[in-house]
Amino acid sequence: MKVKVAVFGILRFPPENIESVLPHLKSFVEATQKNDNCIAYDVAEDPFDKGLIRFSELWPDRDSLEKHLNAPHISPWRNSAKKIWFGRQKVFFI
Repeated sequence: MKVKVAVFGILRFPPENIESVLPHLKSFVEATQKNDNCIAYDVAEDPFDKGLIRFSELWPDRDSLEKHLNAPHISPWRNSAKKIWFGRQKVFFI
């Protein structure tokens, strides 16, 4: 079995602003799934904690993840998120 890279994390946005985040997040995830060689890239809002976004990613290798982190569609997402984000983030790599 070839080793893969898994990433799990959360982002916290102000609950009152989550609706303005979701369209940007949707565009970002679609671009990632289409262009970045990911095996799986899933994002969901926690149904019991409004504003908490959970994500999980599966990459074939570290190089693919690094390319994703520098992809052109990352900047627009980061810029949009920074305007609304509370600033708490947890990311776990496996």
